[in-house]
Amino acid sequence: MALPLPAAAAALAALPVLLFGLICMIAHVTARKIPAFHRYEEEKFFLNAEGRKESVPSIDDPATKELSVVVPSYNEEDRLPLMMDEALDYLEKRQKQDPSFTYEVIVVNDGSKDQTTKGVFISRGKKILMADADGATKFADIEKVEEGLENLQPWPNQMAISCGSRAHLEKDSIAKRSYFRTLLMYGFHFLVWFLCVKEIRDTQCGFKLLTRKAASETFSALHIERWAFDVELLYIAQHLRIPIAEVAVNWTEIEGSKLVPFWSWLQMGRDLLFIRLRYMTGAWQIETRKCN
Repeated sequence: MALPLPAAAAALAALPVLLFGLICMIAHVTARKIPAFHRYEEEKFFLNAEGRKESVPSIDDPATKELSVVVPSYNEEDRLPLMMDEALDYLEKRQKQDPSFTYEVIVVNDGSKDQTTKGVFISRGKKILMADADGATKFADIEKVEEGLENLQPWPNQMAISCGSRAHLEKDSIAKRSYFRTLLMYGFHFLVWFLCVKEIRDTQCGFKLLTRKAASETFSALHIERWAFDVELLYIAQHLRIPIAEVAVNWTEIEGSKLVPFWSWLQMGRDLLFIRLRYMTGAWQIETRKCN
């Protein structure tokens, strides 16, 4: 028996509501809590330059370096050496000019959130820079993000973040991309703005400088494991009212990207939706954890 026209229209109108409720339920039920951060026994110590055994540092300890550079690296045998040469050349020259400037470089063997968090959690710097292994951003542009960070002072609770940005290059990049890739890019940017982060145009540039306290508070609250963890990081920062600067940096597209345009962006789109829904439904909450 067919439904009367008004009843059929009402049922059709209710369909999006039911679909949204179903998606919320799936997002809530499938949400994983923040796993306990654990170090294996062999990860708790290291041999220093003199061959003596020392405890691995913790981000909860007072800073002993001016800068820590954390480089997520996964299957980057071809691109990492060039990036490291450029970074170390810059850092050594800067230290010669200013002997009080001390630094460390931490290369983590995976691009995932968990491994990047491990790198951040053993950092000793007052400031912590996340830098992609591909070297797409000129390392000397750290001075630009440092200036952006300083311009945010006074830092509330010693927390601030300065993000390198490629947004100023968007017009040129569109001219080189296919219409399909351009559509995907705009779709992703819209989802980031609509669902998670409204103040930052380029959330995915792998060149972010954080104060030690900001790094501790944001990285310790992350859930997302894949590419979209940058978005969750900034989503958490906004909810903690951490001031964020967006600074234009030089950027060159480097061959060998691990992203498959359609499928990777589809996965990131799903992650963006789930970030918003899981925090909205209370499946996730912004809470920090300590390192065992």
